[in-house]
Amino acid sequence: MTFKKWPQKALHVSDSSVLPRGTATAAGPGESTPGGAMTALERRASLSLATIFALRMLGLFLVLPVFALEAAKYPGGTDPARIGLAMGIYGLTQGILQFPFGLASDHLGRKRVIVFGLLVFAAGSFVAAWADSLMGLTIGRSLQGAGAVSAAVTALLADLTRDEVRTKAMALVGASIGLMFALSLVLAPLLVSHIGLAGLFGMTGTLALVGVAVIIWFVPAEPRQHKNVPRGRLSEVLGHAGLLRLNFGVFILHAVQLAMWMAVPAMLVQAGLPREHHWWVYLPAVLASFVVMGASLFPLERRGYLRAVFLVAIGLMTLVQVGLLWLAGGSPGIGVLALLLFVFFCGFNVLEASQPSLVSRVAPPHARGAALGVYNTLQSMGFFVGGVVGGWLVKHQGASGLFIACTAGMLLWLLVAWPMRAPSSRTVHAASQAS
Repeated sequence: MTFKKWPQKALHVSDSSVLPRGTATAAGPGESTPGGAMTALERRASLSLATIFALRMLGLFLVLPVFALEAAKYPGGTDPARIGLAMGIYGLTQGILQFPFGLASDHLGRKRVIVFGLLVFAAGSFVAAWADSLMGLTIGRSLQGAGAVSAAVTALLADLTRDEVRTKAMALVGASIGLMFALSLVLAPLLVSHIGLAGLFGMTGTLALVGVAVIIWFVPAEPRQHKNVPRGRLSEVLGHAGLLRLNFGVFILHAVQLAMWMAVPAMLVQAGLPREHHWWVYLPAVLASFVVMGASLFPLERRGYLRAVFLVAIGLMTLVQVGLLWLAGGSPGIGVLALLLFVFFCGFNVLEASQPSLVSRVAPPHARGAALGVYNTLQSMGFFVGGVVGGWLVKHQGASGLFIACTAGMLLWLLVAWPMRAPSSRTVHAASQAS
């Protein structure tokens, strides 16, 4: 497989958009920094918005490892289908509302929409904390999903960072999410034994309120370009070939991520690792993958090899699914499983960092919130579909059937992603200055 450098010439006609006048950046011409380094404002924006994601995702992830067992103790918890609905309805409501929240942030302002969404998310968390039945948990989870702020937060981060450092900023957000996932695997069993599921939901709501304070007092003021340029339209986003490819990719990425976890824990148990010790594999794999991402993604992007890194990451995740399919038919070993999960997280973190960055760079700035809204909608729908279809496949086709489907999905994504092109930093900057 031979890769060429990411083209540094004119934008690909089907995958790019020229930035209109009024595009705001976090650093003016006099504030640019050498070697793709962030300015002080960009560092503050990246760290504070990564904190928003971390606070929100820690609350969500703390519930996931223990929800099925704890929900079974509530009235109505004897029905696995209802427990699955209570778990998955979060992704459904979030997927439905991501685009309206992103579009609203284009029109009303990012920070205003983010604060409102975090308050809705906190309200849903407290409803679930006070619930005394499975129906109450379901209502609380659906309200949590209704606080769909991911698109608005990502759009604000894109507004506050220059093109050449945006992947690094998005990677910081992705790293915070991955770290919260690993941390939750360690903390959830310990916390639930002391404060129960209701206490975890209460903690989730409190973390969301802390996020509101971070938005109000620590996140830099948002630029005003969405007030001075034409408003984004859904047709602009849905008719854009480059965005469609990225949206398809994030759907497959998160569907596969959730689906494979319907079988991986059981494989670790089969390999002799008790459930309470699974973090022994997850945590080192996640942390080591961050090191690999930092050492590969950013230097290669600066040298023009982002396309190669992007496609290799998809290929690595495809090979992981093939490896898991091979292990599903026999007796998996801990060492091989740990290696496959490490490779999975390497590919996943690269894609999780680069995809939203590419969306923000390819989309017209005045429609950036709308584009990221559609992107995050497909991400949430991927979670929902991955859980539902993954559970069905494990039940009716076994782990082998699940990993065959995951492999097919990844191969299809590789074919769809192959012709993609992205605007270079130099071209985007020149286009914005010339408009």
